[in-house]
Amino acid sequence: MRKTIFFICTLVLCAYAMPALSWGQKGHRIIAQIAYDHLSKKAKKQVDAVMGERGMIYWANWPDEIKSDTIYPHSYDWHFQDFDGGLSDEQIADALVHYPKEGGNLFRALDSLVKAEKTEHNLRFIVHLSGDRYCPMHMAHMDDKGGNKVKMKWFRQETNLHNVWDEKLIDSRGYSYTEYAQMLEDTYGHERAQIERATDAELLVQSYHITEAIYAYQKTWDGNTYHYIYRWHEPMEHQLYIAGIRLAKLLNELYR
Repeated sequence: MRKTIFFICTLVLCAYAMPALSWGQKGHRIIAQIAYDHLSKKAKKQVDAVMGERGMIYWANWPDEIKSDTIYPHSYDWHFQDFDGGLSDEQIADALVHYPKEGGNLFRALDSLVKAEKTEHNLRFIVHLSGDRYCPMHMAHMDDKGGNKVKMKWFRQETNLHNVWDEKLIDSRGYSYTEYAQMLEDTYGHERAQIERATDAELLVQSYHITEAIYAYQKTWDGNTYHYIYRWHEPMEHQLYIAGIRLAKLLNELYR
């Protein structure tokens, strides 16, 4: 009995110690599904050949699952590029060219992987990190560890700002990842060409402004979870769709 109690307590402590995942499992599957639906025939054939019969949607969360694996210790800070608040658009856009020395290595890692050999290992990271790039809390403030130190209550349960954006907002909508991907296509599909034409810098600046608006909202939010969902589910969903379309564009270019 004592061993059972100890085991349960250990699991609980480990759960609290685990870092928040980027977009959560469902979020990355949504992004991968949207991207896969927009791959060219050539790109789809090549991606299937490299990633095997389980495919890119299955492997979309693998980089999160191996974060604590000692075989891949170098990949932990690939998932984010945090910024200070109050930066100019020019400073944010410059980070894509002159990688910041602090706050993560998302841009550096993704660019390196895109230029490297298209192995299954590298492609798994590309699929995942391309999604992380559009998660507002993966470009959040350095001093609070990307929102991890910003405590919140979500339907009376203790959580933090980072986790709300990685998982809880998505889960609150109640869709499966395939249903969510289709709903986003139905809602934002008319923007596809515009999203494809946008530059990386334009979309990065847009994401940063969303992040800053999220922080500003924390100061006035009344603590009502339903109010939070009502205010932020659409910006969150738009970012998911953008991430999916940009991943498709990237893979189509890689396998042109």
